[in-house]
Amino acid sequence: MPTHTAPPVYAERLYVPLRWWVQATMFLATVWLAFTVALPPWLAASASGSMLAVVFGLFAWVGSVRVEVRDGVLHVGRAKIALEHLGAAEPLDKDATRRVHGVDADVRAFLQTRPYLSRSVRVPIEDPADPTPYWLVSTRHPRQLAAALGGPAR
Repeated sequence: MPTHTAPPVYAERLYVPLRWWVQATMFLATVWLAFTVALPPWLAASASGSMLAVVFGLFAWVGSVRVEVRDGVLHVGRAKIALEHLGAAEPLDKDATRRVHGVDADVRAFLQTRPYLSRSVRVPIEDPADPTPYWLVSTRHPRQLAAALGGPAR
C-alpha cells in the first residue's frame, strides 16, 4: 500500500449516479419477471443473477475512477502526470465540454470522461516530449479541480 506524504489537495470519485442504479434495477426486475414466466425456475434465477452481477459489476467498475491532486501529481484513474508538465487548467461548462469532446476534439488527447457528467476540466500538457495536447477530465466540481491544478477557478 503506497504511503502519501500529504493529504490530497483535491479528491473525487466519479460514481455512477443513483438514477442509473434505480433504472438498472427496474429493468432487471422486468427481465427477471419475463424469465420467470417463460423459463424453468432454475434457469430464470441463473440468467437473472448473472445479468445482475454483470450490470452491477460494470457500474461499480465505471464508477471507480478517482481524480486526485496529491503530492504535486494529477492522478486520473490509473494515469498520472506531474503538475510541472501542465498548463493552466480550464473549467468547462456543459456546452464547452460538448464542444471539446466533439467538434473541437484532438485525437491525441487523453480523455477520462463519463456520460453522466456534463462538465469537465481541460488541462493542457506543456511537456515537449509528450505528444498529448491536453487531458479532458470529467468532474462534478470543475472550478475546484482547476483551482487545485493552479488554473483559473471561474
